[in-house]
Amino acid sequence: MNAQMKEKSRILEALGPIALTALLLGPLLAWLRFLPALIGFYLFALGGMVGTLLLIWSLLRGFRGRPLGLGAAVGLLSGLVFLFNAFSTPRGPTINDFSTDLLDPPVFIAAAEAPANLGRNLSYDPAFAELQRACCPDLETIELPDTTPTAALERAAEIVRTMPGWTLVAIDPAQHRLEAVAETPLFGFRDDVLIRVRSAGAESQIDMRSKSRDGRGDLGANAARIRAFRERILATAPAMPPAD
Repeated sequence: MNAQMKEKSRILEALGPIALTALLLGPLLAWLRFLPALIGFYLFALGGMVGTLLLIWSLLRGFRGRPLGLGAAVGLLSGLVFLFNAFSTPRGPTINDFSTDLLDPPVFIAAAEAPANLGRNLSYDPAFAELQRACCPDLETIELPDTTPTAALERAAEIVRTMPGWTLVAIDPAQHRLEAVAETPLFGFRDDVLIRVRSAGAESQIDMRSKSRDGRGDLGANAARIRAFRERILATAPAMPPAD
């Protein structure tokens, strides 16, 4: 091996521990809230991408019959961890705003006044509607039979207060709506949540919207959040009488 090849190998070997360190420190420092969520995620992704490149390089060396050094082995490990996480995480469309009412999405009011949202456009992008219909047809208006809007809002508020990582930030009994912030457990991404209740005869209809503050996509977090709330509130609904 000539001197130039040896120098490249030393550089690539040195990148292995750096990649693994970034892969681990990004989530850890974000979880400890020492880093903003997006910075922690970028650090994790950077370490993972470098590790993936080292994984490819290590495989090429292996095919040529050359042994792997410790640095290459560390890089291989970080690449495997990153690829496993990437392929095991549920994927969805590259949107970060989901609503159960795509024709008349609930409008954020309290969230628009949050310092983190100043200057951001919180309106719903109509282009998201078709993408959501294709991936998540189950995200529909929640119907609670024999329930007044006041009772439905109270029930929704009780559930919001018990959801892990959720914080109720505003409630408007007159308009039958509330807003909350949901924080993801690992990186600490903060997403805005809005619940709106409307009367429909003897039943109440609940619509929900969940929007990320960071990123163009959400890796399915907002849709999963709506499903989790839907499951809980329907579990508290009164049982329907049996059909005659």
